[in-house]
Amino acid sequence: MKPFRLTCLLTITLCSTSVFAGDIVTVYSADGLHDGNNSWYKNQFEAFTKQTGIKVQYIESGSGAIVERLAKERTNPQADVLISVSPFIQRAAKTQLLAQFTPDGTASIPNSTPYYTPLVNNYLTFIYNDKLLKTPPTSWADLLDPRFKNKLQYSTPGQAGDGTAVMLQAFHSFASKEAGFDYLGKLQTNNVGPSASTGKLTALVNKGEIYVANGDLQMNLSQMARNPNIKIFWPADDKGQRSALVLPYVVGLVNQGPETENGKKLINFLLSKQSQNRVSELSWGLPVRTDITPSDAQYHTAISTMKGITTWQPDWDQVEQSLTDDISRWHQVTESE
Repeated sequence: MKPFRLTCLLTITLCSTSVFAGDIVTVYSADGLHDGNNSWYKNQFEAFTKQTGIKVQYIESGSGAIVERLAKERTNPQADVLISVSPFIQRAAKTQLLAQFTPDGTASIPNSTPYYTPLVNNYLTFIYNDKLLKTPPTSWADLLDPRFKNKLQYSTPGQAGDGTAVMLQAFHSFASKEAGFDYLGKLQTNNVGPSASTGKLTALVNKGEIYVANGDLQMNLSQMARNPNIKIFWPADDKGQRSALVLPYVVGLVNQGPETENGKKLINFLLSKQSQNRVSELSWGLPVRTDITPSDAQYHTAISTMKGITTWQPDWDQVEQSLTDDISRWHQVTESE
């Protein structure tokens, strides 16, 4: 593989330069599931290698950026497996970056399609510094308060999956795109500015450089031990309802990847009951399989955190179709072009 040596140096991998073609599988992934010393990715990649002899070469980036990288390599694919979030995974499928593949066990995995399958369940969240704010903002209207000027930041829609989710959540909470865009235009007065990474905002909130940011449930729960000042909240709409966009990690097989069969094996491994049963324990994610219920403390913490929150998701194909126009409109209303 042409960039093999460079890839091993620049990414978190389980590979070495002695690995030959046929003994490797390359994963392009959105960030989040490799956080920590013994993350679900690290643990399961090692278990996969032990079982099959196939080493995992891992490259991560933002959920939009990782799909863009795959698109740039269209004529010479370097990855075998893509893991991202909606609507970027739908864009990858629409632009023929993904091959048809039905993994084992999809009968127990809702919202599976011929081109991609949910891998780890997750939800949009917001975080605040509970040392500087004794109570979280209770509503979307609260976030417009002048006390949050230059103390609030959310990741950039179109670049970060969680940032795109904030835009979609605003559409939902305000019952229309027009009302959502109107709100985001007003919120920009308090917004620090663009951020291509959601994960980097957590440390800023923890240190008190900003008070409020967006995030996602899996990532924020996994970060709390290292960032003790952050807490999770969801702002209420004008009817008092708090809701969260369903935002799972989704996996697909790369079209004409260099090691397609190895890619299939890894996808099946990660979706197996044994692997899914450990995703909450190791990375605070929630399993996508309906035929298992983990018993670990992290699973129960995640479930209890979501108590009282209404979950929802849009038609992701429709979201993908209008995404370019919606991102352009977001730049206009926030004057961030």
